Amino acid sequence: MSNELGEVLTKIGEEYKEEISEESGIFLEVDIGKQAEKFGYSNIVEKYRGVDAVVPLKHTIDGMKVMIDGRTFMDYAQLETGVVIPGHIAKEAALPSKHYEAPESIVRVFSET
Repeated sequence: MSNELGEVLTKIGEEYKEEISEESGIFLEVDIGKQAEKFGYSNIVEKYRGVDAVVPLKHTIDGMKVMIDGRTFMDYAQLETGVVIPGHIAKEAALPSKHYEAPESIVRVFSET
C-alpha cells in the first residue's frame, strides 16, 4: 500500500519550499484534501478535506491577517520540509518529523493562494 498522505504532504512542502521559514510567526493553512485532489490522489480527498497543513511563511502575503495564540498548535509536528501538521496526521503520514513549538503569538493569513 502506498503512502498517499505522505506523498501529498511532501508535494505541499515542495510547492511552498521557497516560501517556508521553519520558525516563522506568519502562516498559511492549506487544506490537505483539496491538495490531494489537485495532485490526483482521489482516494484520500474526502478523508482529509477540512484538515489543514500549516505553512510557516518567510514573508507575509496578500490576504486578511488574524493574530492567534500559539497554544492553538498543541500536539503538532513539523516535517523536514517545514510544513506543520497535527500530530495524528503526522503518525498516519509516517514521515520524519519533530515536535512543533509555535511562537507565543502568530499571524494566520487567509489567502486564495
